[in-house]
Amino acid sequence: MAASIAESNSARLVGDREISATRIYDAPRELVWKLWTDPKHIVQWWGPNGFTTTIREMDVKPQGVWRFIMHGPDGRDYKNRIVYLEVKKPERLVYKHSPERDTEPVNFEVTVDFSDKGGKTQIDMRMIFPSPAERDFVVKQHGAVEGLTQTLARLADQVKKTSLENLEEK
Repeated sequence: MAASIAESNSARLVGDREISATRIYDAPRELVWKLWTDPKHIVQWWGPNGFTTTIREMDVKPQGVWRFIMHGPDGRDYKNRIVYLEVKKPERLVYKHSPERDTEPVNFEVTVDFSDKGGKTQIDMRMIFPSPAERDFVVKQHGAVEGLTQTLARLADQVKKTSLENLEEK
Protein backbone atom coordinates (compact mmCIF):
# COMPACT_ATOMS: atom_id res chain seq x y z
CA MET A 1 0.00 0.00 0.00
CA ALA A 2 1.42 3.41 -0.95
CA ALA A 3 2.08 5.95 1.77
CA SER A 4 -0.23 8.92 1.89
CA ILE A 5 1.24 12.32 1.14
CA ALA A 6 1.11 13.21 4.84
CA GLU A 7 3.19 10.11 5.63
CA SER A 8 5.77 10.78 2.93
CA ASN A 9 9.20 11.98 3.98
CA SER A 10 10.41 12.74 0.46
CA ALA A 11 10.15 15.91 -1.56
CA ARG A 12 8.51 15.53 -4.96
CA LEU A 13 7.85 17.35 -8.20
CA VAL A 14 4.29 18.63 -8.61
CA GLY A 15 3.03 19.89 -11.95
CA ASP A 16 5.71 21.62 -14.01
CA ARG A 17 6.70 24.51 -11.66
CA GLU A 18 6.60 23.14 -8.12
CA ILE A 19 8.63 21.17 -5.62
CA SER A 20 6.62 20.07 -2.61
CA ALA A 21 7.20 18.18 0.62
CA THR A 22 5.18 17.02 3.59
CA ARG A 23 6.64 15.66 6.78
CA ILE A 24 5.34 15.02 10.29
CA TYR A 25 7.57 15.78 13.28
CA ASP A 26 7.07 14.28 16.72
CA ALA A 27 7.15 17.65 18.46
CA PRO A 28 4.81 20.52 19.28
CA ARG A 29 4.33 23.16 16.61
CA GLU A 30 5.94 25.89 18.77
CA LEU A 31 9.19 23.90 18.92
CA VAL A 32 9.31 23.23 15.17
CA TRP A 33 8.50 26.89 14.46
CA LYS A 34 11.31 28.04 16.77
CA LEU A 35 13.84 25.68 15.16
CA TRP A 36 12.83 27.10 11.75
CA THR A 37 12.81 30.81 12.64
CA ASP A 38 15.56 31.35 15.21
CA PRO A 39 19.05 31.91 13.73
CA LYS A 40 20.85 30.09 16.54
CA HIS A 41 18.76 26.97 15.88
CA ILE A 42 18.33 26.91 12.11
CA VAL A 43 22.10 26.82 11.58
CA GLN A 44 22.09 23.43 13.34
CA TRP A 45 20.11 21.75 10.56
CA TRP A 46 19.53 23.94 7.47
CA GLY A 47 20.72 22.51 4.18
CA PRO A 48 21.33 19.09 2.67
CA ASN A 49 23.65 16.52 4.23
CA GLY A 50 27.22 17.77 4.54
CA PHE A 51 26.26 21.47 4.32
CA THR A 52 26.73 24.10 6.99
CA THR A 53 25.08 27.51 7.13
CA THR A 54 26.31 30.95 8.15
CA ILE A 55 23.62 33.54 8.79
CA ARG A 56 24.40 37.16 8.00
CA GLU A 57 20.98 38.45 9.07
CA MET A 58 17.56 36.98 9.82
CA ASP A 59 14.58 39.24 10.46
CA VAL A 60 11.48 37.03 10.49
CA LYS A 61 8.70 39.55 9.82
CA PRO A 62 6.86 40.70 6.69
CA GLN A 63 9.41 42.38 4.39
CA GLY A 64 12.19 41.19 6.71
CA VAL A 65 15.29 39.75 5.07
CA TRP A 66 17.20 36.55 5.73
CA ARG A 67 20.71 36.48 4.21
CA PHE A 68 22.76 33.35 4.62
CA ILE A 69 25.53 31.35 3.02
CA MET A 70 25.28 27.60 2.60
CA HIS A 71 28.72 26.01 2.61
CA GLY A 72 28.82 22.84 0.51
CA PRO A 73 30.92 19.81 1.38
CA ASP A 74 32.92 20.50 -1.81
CA GLY A 75 33.99 23.90 -0.44
CA ARG A 76 31.61 25.91 -2.64
CA ASP A 77 29.59 28.70 -1.01
CA TYR A 78 25.99 29.40 -2.01
CA LYS A 79 24.76 32.88 -1.09
CA ASN A 80 21.03 33.15 -0.43
CA ARG A 81 18.64 36.03 0.15
CA ILE A 82 15.10 35.49 1.40
CA VAL A 83 12.43 38.18 1.77
CA TYR A 84 9.54 37.24 4.06
CA LEU A 85 6.14 38.03 2.60
CA GLU A 86 3.92 36.57 5.32
CA VAL A 87 4.72 35.53 8.88
CA LYS A 88 1.86 34.06 10.90
CA LYS A 89 3.41 32.59 14.04
CA PRO A 90 3.36 29.58 14.53
CA GLU A 91 1.26 28.62 11.49
CA ARG A 92 2.74 29.88 8.24
CA LEU A 93 5.75 31.38 6.53
CA VAL A 94 5.68 32.70 2.99
CA TYR A 95 8.92 33.97 1.53
CA LYS A 96 10.57 34.74 -1.77
CA HIS A 97 14.05 33.58 -2.68
CA SER A 98 15.45 36.71 -4.33
CA PRO A 99 19.11 36.38 -5.21
CA GLU A 100 21.69 39.09 -4.79
CA ARG A 101 23.60 40.45 -7.80
CA ASP A 102 26.58 38.11 -7.48
CA THR A 103 24.56 34.88 -7.23
CA GLU A 104 22.67 32.63 -9.62
CA PRO A 105 19.40 34.25 -10.73
CA VAL A 106 17.10 31.66 -9.16
CA ASN A 107 13.77 33.08 -8.02
CA PHE A 108 10.98 31.15 -6.35
CA GLU A 109 8.33 31.56 -3.69
CA VAL A 110 8.00 29.22 -0.72
CA THR A 111 5.03 28.56 1.53
CA VAL A 112 5.57 26.55 4.71
CA ASP A 113 2.51 25.58 6.74
CA PHE A 114 3.00 24.28 10.29
CA SER A 115 -0.09 22.26 11.31
CA ASP A 116 -0.75 21.07 14.85
CA LYS A 117 -1.51 17.34 14.79
CA GLY A 118 -2.21 16.68 18.46
CA GLY A 119 1.30 17.25 19.83
CA LYS A 120 2.96 16.52 16.51
CA THR A 121 3.62 19.02 13.73
CA GLN A 122 2.98 18.55 10.05
CA ILE A 123 5.06 20.66 7.69
CA ASP A 124 3.68 21.26 4.21
CA MET A 125 6.21 23.07 2.03
CA ARG A 126 5.64 24.30 -1.51
CA MET A 127 8.29 25.91 -3.69
CA ILE A 128 6.74 27.59 -6.75
CA PHE A 129 9.00 28.68 -9.62
CA PRO A 130 8.17 31.29 -12.29
CA SER A 131 8.66 28.75 -15.09
CA PRO A 132 9.24 25.02 -15.66
CA ALA A 133 12.75 25.83 -16.89
CA GLU A 134 13.67 27.55 -13.60
CA ARG A 135 12.37 24.65 -11.53
CA ASP A 136 14.17 22.14 -13.74
CA PHE A 137 17.40 24.16 -13.42
CA VAL A 138 17.48 23.85 -9.60
CA VAL A 139 16.47 20.19 -9.78
CA LYS A 140 19.27 19.32 -12.22
CA GLN A 141 22.01 21.75 -11.14
CA HIS A 142 21.46 21.70 -7.38
CA GLY A 143 19.64 18.43 -6.68
CA ALA A 144 16.79 20.41 -5.14
CA VAL A 145 14.39 17.50 -4.61
CA GLU A 146 16.91 15.32 -2.77
CA GLY A 147 18.33 18.41 -1.05
CA LEU A 148 14.93 19.35 0.35
CA THR A 149 14.34 15.77 1.48
CA GLN A 150 17.70 15.76 3.29
CA THR A 151 17.12 19.20 4.82
CA LEU A 152 13.77 18.19 6.30
CA ALA A 153 15.37 14.95 7.59
CA ARG A 154 18.05 17.02 9.30
CA LEU A 155 15.26 19.03 10.94
CA ALA A 156 13.77 15.74 12.18
CA ASP A 157 17.15 14.85 13.72
CA GLN A 158 17.32 18.28 15.38
CA VAL A 159 13.76 17.90 16.72
CA LYS A 160 14.79 14.61 18.38
CA LYS A 161 17.63 16.41 20.20
CA THR A 162 15.55 19.40 21.31
CA SER A 163 12.67 20.08 23.69
CA LEU A 164 10.71 23.25 24.34
CA GLU A 165 12.20 23.42 27.82
CA ASN A 166 15.66 23.14 26.28
CA LEU A 167 14.90 26.05 23.94
CA GLU A 168 13.65 28.23 26.78
CA GLU A 169 16.94 27.81 28.66
CA LYS A 170 19.09 28.96 25.73
